[in-house]
Parts: sequence; C-alpha cells; structure tokens
Amino acid sequence: MSLLDSFLVRATLAGLGVALAAAPLGCFVVWRRMAYFGDATAHAAILGVALSLALSINILAGVLAVALIMALMVTTLSGRGYAMDTLLGVAAHSALAFGLVAVSFLQGVRVDLMAYLFGDILSVGRVDLAMIWGGSVAVLALVGWRWQALLTATLNPDLAYAAGINPKREEMVLTIALALVVAVAIKVVGVLLIGAMLIIPAATARPFASTPERMAIMATGIAALAVLGGLQASLIYDTPAGPSIVSLAAVLFALSALARAALGRRTRR
Repeated sequence: MSLLDSFLVRATLAGLGVALAAAPLGCFVVWRRMAYFGDATAHAAILGVALSLALSINILAGVLAVALIMALMVTTLSGRGYAMDTLLGVAAHSALAFGLVAVSFLQGVRVDLMAYLFGDILSVGRVDLAMIWGGSVAVLALVGWRWQALLTATLNPDLAYAAGINPKREEMVLTIALALVVAVAIKVVGVLLIGAMLIIPAATARPFASTPERMAIMATGIAALAVLGGLQASLIYDTPAGPSIVSLAAVLFALSALARAALGRRTRR
C-alpha cells in the first residue's frame, strides 16, 4: 500500500503545496496592496471551470487561461482612465456571475459548485497532487528568479527604472504567478478563499519580520501551520476543510495582532 493511497496524506501534501506558493507571493500582494486584485483573479476561476467543462479540456488549464486573461486585462486597463479599485470590483463580480451562469447552462455535466467555491481538499487525487506541486514549484521558481527585481519594483519604481528594471514587466511576472496560484489552489481552498491564503499569512508575519526574505519565510511557515492545524480541526470537529484552514489562519493573525499590541505597550513603558 502506497503512502499516497491515504486521502489525508494527499490532502496534507496538497495544502502544503499551495501554502508553499501562496505565502511568498502573498507578501508581494500585501506590499503592493493588491488584495482585491487577487480576489478578482480568483473569481475568474469559476468562469474557467465552466469553459473547461463545456470544451472538455483540463480544468487546471482552463482556470489558468481565464485567470491569466482576467489579470492581464485589469493590468492593461488600469492605466487608461479607469480607477484600479473600480476595475477590480467590476471584474471580480462580473467574472463570478458569468461563471455561475455559464455553469447552469452545462447539460449532462454534474458540477459541485461548493467544491469549487470553498475547496474540496479531501478529494485531491494523485493527478491533482502532481498538478498542485508542479504549479507551486513553477511559482516558486518564477518568484525566486525575479525576487530582487520584483522587490525593487515594489518598494521603489523610480529606483527600479534607474537600475534598468521595468516595473511594468515585473508587474506582469507577478500577474502570471498569481494566475498560476489561483489555478492550483482552487481544488484546495476554492475561489472564495484563495485570497485569504494569499493575504492572511503574509499579514500575520509582517509585524515580526525585519527583512522581506524573513517575512516570506515566516509567512510560509504560518500558512503551513494553518493547513496542518485546519485539517486536524476539520477531522476532529467534522467541519469543511478549506474554511477550517482559513479560519485557523485568521486566528493566527488575531494572535499576532494581540502580540504586536502587547509588545508596543511594553516598549512605550
């Protein structure tokens, strides 16, 4: 009997794979204040699911394509007279609505919308696991390769230009990485919770990290802890796995905020 025959082992590995990719990328989302951008890209995934089922293509490929098109469209239009928050609001809700409507037109195809909206990590199979880890490794490789350029473009675009770095190009790299994370995470936490896994671990780590690299490492550890603890809580209390993972991440954020406040009071004394 193979270790991967256990659904719990597969679920744990899938969750850790998503945490490994989402947490470092989430640091850039927090630094750039792109939380709504991540949500808009994630919501587009439902439309990708519907198109994949209608065209009988791989769901990961369909979700990745639609999420990437959505992210590129918002990035392109943001500099042409449209406010970014307005564009993201229109894109996020429109993509989700069109996706849900498109799913309702599918004939002879059984679609578990709850699984796509909130994740179904316990049903992850070997093929899903391979795709999740393949996508996560690709995201890590992309972010690692462009780390310094992404960091410079994020912290100071003028300095980036002076150093020969094109901030728009780095924004495009970030967009591609976000679309890839959305595609691999949909099975684990669902489109409505992907944004949380991007933002919460990074926001939790931020007050305690003295360098960007340390923040990325701490965020990854926090995300992994949320996955392991959330799955354990799900088994003990018979709660949905995806929301349980995000709930624990939120609890960790609350604890970090309390610790930060306590440290602040002690320092003032």
